[in-house]
Amino acid sequence: MTVAEAVGGPEEGAASPAGPPSSGRPGRRLLLRAVQLALTALVTWWILDRVGLTLDALSGVDLAAWRPSWTLLLLSCVALALGYVASGLIWGRMVRDLGGPRLAPLDAVSVYMVANLGRYVPGKLWQIAGLAVLARRRGVPAAVATAAAVAGQAVALAGATVVGFGAIVAGPPPLRRFTPWVAAGVVLVVALVAVPALSRRSARVWFRLTRTDLPEGVEPGGADGLRWLALYTLNWGLYALAFWLLVRSFGLPGSPLVVAPAFAAAYVLGYAVLFAPAGIGVREGFLVALLAPVMGTVPAGVLAGLARLWTTGVELLPAAAFWGRELAGKGRTDDG
Repeated sequence: MTVAEAVGGPEEGAASPAGPPSSGRPGRRLLLRAVQLALTALVTWWILDRVGLTLDALSGVDLAAWRPSWTLLLLSCVALALGYVASGLIWGRMVRDLGGPRLAPLDAVSVYMVANLGRYVPGKLWQIAGLAVLARRRGVPAAVATAAAVAGQAVALAGATVVGFGAIVAGPPPLRRFTPWVAAGVVLVVALVAVPALSRRSARVWFRLTRTDLPEGVEPGGADGLRWLALYTLNWGLYALAFWLLVRSFGLPGSPLVVAPAFAAAYVLGYAVLFAPAGIGVREGFLVALLAPVMGTVPAGVLAGLARLWTTGVELLPAAAFWGRELAGKGRTDDG
């Protein structure tokens, strides 16, 4: 199913933006999921094996000793939640920049966070499709909703790439030797987003990769790409700060210039592994690889697991509340 099909499909499909398709062979889908999980486990094992993290080492960890500073932990949760809110507001701004209506801040955040539940389903299209369908309920034209959803994914990844670059530049010597190559990649990413001629071409490629038709007549202005990139870079700076507060809450070592951007870098690397739902396992493996040189392999492994619980909990609780709001709103519309 493409994003365009999700936007143009029956209204009842919008009630479950993150759900699996209703058609197709169940046996085939189960086999595909099994292959995805097997590949995810294999890639995760390979990454952890490279950094020397074993199950025996993790099983010997005394989790009772991992007592956080509750003040710092609470601050990290607040900062992370604010990051999610900021992401929703940026997406709402993108809708307006592309010619759509001005969404109320609460509506923009609600749509964005509910659609984010699609990241926990194998296949990266579900989040984009859900965002487009839910936006249409607010009067956003299908073309604008699709463009904002797909372009937002690309620019958010670009912003995370810019922030994640710090993990290489300020990291230990084994990572710093990759600085020239990563710097070239960051410059390329910025150019593809911010230079109008390049951004139009890269948009066509990105829409093709997501199996979506580039909407006719919907095109960002010259300064839009640069503004979106700046906003998402600041947004990822907030996510990185939240992660550093989480690390400090457990008293772990590491410069904020290394630890914070590692969170963004691991996100990008995990997202690139398309078969891993929400980057589960793979993102943690990359996070361990980035943080092991500054805090040790085992502490980095435990932290990676805690970070997954932290991001999931802070995201799912408000998203579930917003989902209830979406369902209640749909019910009122259907009744009325």
